[in-house]
Amino acid sequence: MSVLTEKEHPITQWLRNASGFTFAFYTSLAAFCTYACIFAVRKTFGAGIYEDITFLGADFKVWMVISQAVGYMISKFIGIKVVSESGSDNRGRGIFIALSIAMLAWLGFGLTPAPYNLIFMFLNGLPLGMVWGLMFGYLEGRKFTEVLGASLSVSFIFASGFAKTVASFVMVDWGVSNMWMPFTASLLFYLPMLLFLWLLNKIPPPTAEDEALRTKRSPMMAKDRMKFAMTFGPGLILLVLTYTLLTVFRDLRDNFAADIWVELGYGDKPAIFTATELPVTIVVLVVIGSLMIIKNNYKAMIINHLIVLFGMILVGVSTFAFEKEWIGAPAWMVLVGMGLYFGYIQFNSIFFDRIIAAFKYISTVGFLIYLADSVGYVGSMGVLIYRSFGQANMSWLNFFMSTGYVLSIAGSALIILSLFYFKKKYRTWGV
Repeated sequence: MSVLTEKEHPITQWLRNASGFTFAFYTSLAAFCTYACIFAVRKTFGAGIYEDITFLGADFKVWMVISQAVGYMISKFIGIKVVSESGSDNRGRGIFIALSIAMLAWLGFGLTPAPYNLIFMFLNGLPLGMVWGLMFGYLEGRKFTEVLGASLSVSFIFASGFAKTVASFVMVDWGVSNMWMPFTASLLFYLPMLLFLWLLNKIPPPTAEDEALRTKRSPMMAKDRMKFAMTFGPGLILLVLTYTLLTVFRDLRDNFAADIWVELGYGDKPAIFTATELPVTIVVLVVIGSLMIIKNNYKAMIINHLIVLFGMILVGVSTFAFEKEWIGAPAWMVLVGMGLYFGYIQFNSIFFDRIIAAFKYISTVGFLIYLADSVGYVGSMGVLIYRSFGQANMSWLNFFMSTGYVLSIAGSALIILSLFYFKKKYRTWGV
């Protein structure tokens, strides 16, 4: 039992003495709700169509996505250093500042006429890119990290649909324009976000038992990051490429879901976003959260690979079934979402956590997540530019389906190679 200090908040003291179930439930709920609100602040604009506006020969919405993604991508590269080296003292303050800047950017977006308001899309993405790493710092290196990480990660599956439902409601029922909708809808999430962030900031640091089970976590300076990269170089390359494919597919599905649903004939049904994301959220949370029962970190690392592989295959098979009209559009989007997030969620939460624990390498997940994320967003932006200027005549639905096949085939090959690499590395590691 850790020694209590007079400066600790009563909630922190209570959590130190709480049962494992109570601690996991409290932390999971706080993490889920906090990031769901944060994600909504970033993504409500996706419910808009903006089809009547073009800029430099491309749809205005494409430029919105690119502008925000550039800011987000730059933030990820900055985060390789900042998040890797950050401690626990200023996480909550950093998240609060980032969210406040993002909200002001939406206000500027509404006040400024198009296309000049694209600069505010960039300013919205720039601070938000480091929020995920700061959030996950609360959760990594604990015996309940699977449950905690899965709860945090699935929040953006649910929030993606829920935020678009709220945004559509704001436009349809309140008559708010496309340009003011992001700020208006984001305001509805801002105050709840502050409450949940305050609750999350009260959880105590990992215990001695957590460190014994999952390896101590420590900030990584430049020399530490270079040493880690040199030690696991080939495996990291394979995993980063796998994650890049997942990021490309996920961004297409998330940013252009409204356009895809319009093509599928569901443009007048805002509830479809939440209806298709809720089952994905539940299934992914149960599957990934259940991995906490596996105490052997090496076995868990292997199973992590196999779940990602299954997800890759599911994306391809379900897309083929939809193309052959064996299943309907809602079922297809649910299955594709499950396949995608079986991989994407793991990379954002437990995949790297188990690798660190299996090899007993003192480090931090933040470095690995941000290394993968920075490259992933470069790939995502490149594919988006290619679609907008190289395949402009292809519908978003067809482009999304084609990308799903690429993810399924190439992603399966990459994750299999990664599995063989880390199995071989472990045999010679001498843990």
